[in-house]
Amino acid sequence: MGWLKFVEAGRAIHCIRNPNTAYPIPVCMEEVEGIVSVAKYVLVVEKETVFQRLANDSFCDRNHCIVITGRGYPDVPTRRFLRYLVDQLQLPVYCLVDSDPYGFDILTTYKFGSMTMAYDAKLMRVAEIQWLGVFPSELEKYQVPARCLIQLTAEDKKKAEAMMLRCYLHREAPQWRSELEIMLQKGVKFEIEALSVFSLSFLAEEYIPAKVRSGEYI
Repeated sequence: MGWLKFVEAGRAIHCIRNPNTAYPIPVCMEEVEGIVSVAKYVLVVEKETVFQRLANDSFCDRNHCIVITGRGYPDVPTRRFLRYLVDQLQLPVYCLVDSDPYGFDILTTYKFGSMTMAYDAKLMRVAEIQWLGVFPSELEKYQVPARCLIQLTAEDKKKAEAMMLRCYLHREAPQWRSELEIMLQKGVKFEIEALSVFSLSFLAEEYIPAKVRSGEYI
């Protein structure tokens, strides 16, 4: 959804007419052409629930952006479409995921590619993507209530510790690795929605716009 229009298989897709209405991600990128946008940036969100929350708050309309979601772990069409958007529009791109090992894995898949599809990494990875949040280090800053915190399971810890060993986190994203370390040290995880516990519109009206404006991303 957002400030975008393009042609898919000869059919015009005018997202701009209704910037807060969701449209399906194109499946075949070879049929996409004529992309036009007046957006300021692209925001990738992990979850459809957050995507819908932003739509309800008219987020795209007020922030002149494009928002896409892979509905969890990023699939091939979503990654290819995001790569295409960045190549064609040359816009900044940010990612918003849960503060847990699986959200972090989703984030790294967009930036570095899938571990199971390494042969396609160059075609689909979006090295330009910046992590907008939510950071484990923001737990105190935004006073996330204890009731919104979930203890890391043994499986969570195992997954996080395995990701810590990935060489690209040492070379290309040391700040990301530091946030993963904080998650392990605190032993807790929390969802994006935890930031909206005091106000349903907090994400759309305060958190995301303020972080983009002030450059509080890594």
